[in-house]
Amino acid sequence: MNKNKKIYVAGHRGMVGSAICRVLETKGYTNIVKKTSKELDLRDATAVKNFFELENPDVVIDAAARVGGILANNNYPYQFLMENMQIQNNLIDSALAIDVEKFIFLGSSCIYPKFAPQPLKEEYLLTDSLEPTNEWYALAKISGVKACEAIRKQFGKDYVSLMPTNLYGTHDNFDLKTSHVLPAMIRKFHEAKLNNAPVELWGSGTPMREFLFVDDMAKSVVFALENVLPDYLYNVGTGTDVTIKELAETIQRIVGHTGEIVWDSSKPDGTPRKLMDISKMHDLGWKHQIALEEGIQKTYNWFIENQEVFKEVKL
Repeated sequence: MNKNKKIYVAGHRGMVGSAICRVLETKGYTNIVKKTSKELDLRDATAVKNFFELENPDVVIDAAARVGGILANNNYPYQFLMENMQIQNNLIDSALAIDVEKFIFLGSSCIYPKFAPQPLKEEYLLTDSLEPTNEWYALAKISGVKACEAIRKQFGKDYVSLMPTNLYGTHDNFDLKTSHVLPAMIRKFHEAKLNNAPVELWGSGTPMREFLFVDDMAKSVVFALENVLPDYLYNVGTGTDVTIKELAETIQRIVGHTGEIVWDSSKPDGTPRKLMDISKMHDLGWKHQIALEEGIQKTYNWFIENQEVFKEVKL
């Protein structure tokens, strides 16, 4: 890939998008286009179309989405379905209209059926029902995957979808109302340590989850950028998982909280297990580099150093 190619990173201020930009810049890419949501509302089809015609990017990386954990998905199903479809449809359709040569669409492991065999293979897509607590987001992302597949099939263009496992890292969302499990735990344990209090966590602690540090995800995107991937859909992860209880105990140890952990089993667990089969990416030459404990330490360090970002945190 020519380092001067114009690359538009949608969602560049988010955890994933900012990591992608950092990796691109580290590798010498000099023509990265970035627009904030105030500068460009990706839900506005006309605005997106006009932006693409003006900027004429060579490559589009779609890291823009409305995201959140179980609570947010349950409380705002319409927004999670509609806004994500609007964002991705506008980006994909506008890219096709101006003949963008490469499009990388980012989704989530939640696109796979709730009770699919483990580990999750790409071919399990649409073989059974989804996890109800995040089906709205999943349905939106599935439609994006299929749109990119349709473009490959009909127009022969290099549009590829990468489905990461649970992501975490620097620039994560630590808002307890909308965050995912790992950053929410970091904040809970940190505040409990300061207040010498127990930590209450949702569910039983028995579900198993796989976690990928966001810089590794960003490197997989650049890998897809610099190579022509032969298929339309690829899982991105570590290939290993831990129970939520093990995750909590690891975070507790790193944060330095010594109090009690209380599990509220009246709250939902979500999908029992979501381990990704990442053999397709491994076979092409990509592999993650940052282990879970190292990644949690990096994330906690960033959280501590950026307290001004979290105005709602009462220290």
